[in-house]
Amino acid sequence: MNQTKQKVLITGGASGIGLSLARTFLAHGHTVIITGRQLSKLEKVKAELPQIYIFQSDVTKGEEVKVLADQLQKDFGGIDVLVNNAGIMNLMDTADETNDLEKVFEEIEINFHSPIRLLHHFLPQLKKSKKASLINVSSGLAYVSFAQSPVYSGTKAAVHFWTQSIRPQLKPYGIRVVELLPPVVDTKLAKDADLKDDNLKPMPPEKLADLFWKDYIKGKEEITPDISKQLKLMSCLAPKFIFNQLNKQAVPSR
Repeated sequence: MNQTKQKVLITGGASGIGLSLARTFLAHGHTVIITGRQLSKLEKVKAELPQIYIFQSDVTKGEEVKVLADQLQKDFGGIDVLVNNAGIMNLMDTADETNDLEKVFEEIEINFHSPIRLLHHFLPQLKKSKKASLINVSSGLAYVSFAQSPVYSGTKAAVHFWTQSIRPQLKPYGIRVVELLPPVVDTKLAKDADLKDDNLKPMPPEKLADLFWKDYIKGKEEITPDISKQLKLMSCLAPKFIFNQLNKQAVPSR
């Protein structure tokens, strides 16, 4: 698949998977814009990668996303590629009535509502692009849920089915819809979730970005690196077995 030089917006692009994807798009000559809530993190990336563009924006706030869309239309004439990457993962025991409900809703807001919000505000720009792509970063857990992180699993399953549903709707407008379903990746998100005791070997984000790119330029629509491919297969062949294997410990240790 030939890739013309494009203008790429990546949410949550200051670290982890988002930053590795940003580096990859930059390495192939594309214009890359990253957003995030913390200006200091964005400025740190800018100091290291002067060619990257940074915009502070909160994906959970509609007015900020609209301002971002208007600004990118003004500065760049719109974008060609939208990468919905921003996300958080919390471990929780649903049986604990002291859970912070606001924290639960924040996870839903960032992981599921925000991709819908970003697409809504950037859709006019994507429709005008001759080589438009929407890339949604979900998770291999969209195939097999992880009991210790029920809300995260639910939101990623929602993103997965939303992505499948909008793909044929956007196709007539020339918008390619791609889903990246990563395995556990060695990022702050995974570290904060304290997954070290779950026998899940995190993949370096740089490796994930390389695997993504190989499939992306081949024109693949659903990209399942490493164990995510196995989760997809086993969810069809033996769903109960793979669920039990993944969830030998259903309640987080902390």
